[in-house]
Amino acid sequence: MPAPPAVPASEIERVFRAEYGRSVAVLVRVFGDIDIAEEAVQDAFTTALERWPSAGLPPSPAGWIITTARHRAIDRLRREASRQDRHAQAALLHARDAPPEEGPVRDDRLRLIFTCCHPSLAPGAQVALTLRLLGGLSTTEIAHAFLVPEPTMAQRLVRAKGKIRDARIPYRVPYEADLPGRLRAVLAVVYLIFNEGYTASSGDRLVREDLCAEALRLGRLLAELMPDEPEVMGLLALMLLTESRRRARSAPDGGLVPLAEQDRARWDGALVAEGQAIVRQCLRRGRPGPYQVQAAINAVHSDAPSTAATDWRQILRLYDQLLTLTPTPVVALNRAVAVAEVEGPEAALPLVEELGLDGYHVFHAIRADLLRRLDRKDEALTAYEKAMALTNNKPEHDFLTRRHQELDPTP
Repeated sequence: MPAPPAVPASEIERVFRAEYGRSVAVLVRVFGDIDIAEEAVQDAFTTALERWPSAGLPPSPAGWIITTARHRAIDRLRREASRQDRHAQAALLHARDAPPEEGPVRDDRLRLIFTCCHPSLAPGAQVALTLRLLGGLSTTEIAHAFLVPEPTMAQRLVRAKGKIRDARIPYRVPYEADLPGRLRAVLAVVYLIFNEGYTASSGDRLVREDLCAEALRLGRLLAELMPDEPEVMGLLALMLLTESRRRARSAPDGGLVPLAEQDRARWDGALVAEGQAIVRQCLRRGRPGPYQVQAAINAVHSDAPSTAATDWRQILRLYDQLLTLTPTPVVALNRAVAVAEVEGPEAALPLVEELGLDGYHVFHAIRADLLRRLDRKDEALTAYEKAMALTNNKPEHDFLTRRHQELDPTP
């Protein structure tokens, strides 16, 4: 028989990215323990790295990972249970005897999001831990999403796991009455997964399609579960409208194409129509929230045939509303972009410079663009250099480098 085709490490990494969250979610349900589940899945992928390059990809890579992880976890628990480890004995009993849970949330990944978003954990810890478990994001990637140093995020994740263990927070389906109280953190998790997919915090690719697809899948499940929650529908509309532009924001060589330069004929018309319909539905309800307002902003963008034809005054009014609902520096930064289109870069620059987002590369990139438009070349070059130093995404870095070179073509 011919030897199975070699499996490159990049393909195993793709499976890891695509299946990590589901595998952990299934194992948490089976064993009722987060550390056991996460370690077992990591062990299974380590075994895959050893075996698949020579043995070939199994018919169902996801099934292989889950089965292997389950066997590894049971073997480990049996060894520890024989040493009178009560925790191991309890987990093994849970895996052997626990009946399938029933409740309003039947998808393992969505259920794990809700259970991680337990009110005993601080909101930031809820989101960070779920991103680690469901999105398979590294500590570095999560720290980037939160705009905090990596050691700070590592400590936050350790504390969250410790609290779950020490407080014996159960991993179970929340009761229907508990769902709305956990919704804010759940929506934040789904949106951060989408954002990491739409613009990866590191690596050679601008986009991680697997994370975008997973966030959209979870968003649709939430919409089915809670169709009367306007912010659930607002988040889904926001992701649909943003996703509709994904093909147009990458050049054939993988480079970043900014909104002003995108070929709008390449936007996905079906996603635009679906997102706009949901925005109209949200407007009729008259219960605005941050995700709905962001979706409305993107709906205005999707209505315009070009950047010049965009109703920037309407976008600025929506940002004013969003800033009232979510008064954060990042929202103020995005609002300043709209101010620059309506009132000019000289009006927007002071708004940007007062924000103090020195560790955020987008802040420096926006500031550089405003300085460039004001013919303040040397300051713009310095701002581009700061932005370049802060991004670990190659297409973003290449884009900023091109902008820098356009201002200063000397090597």
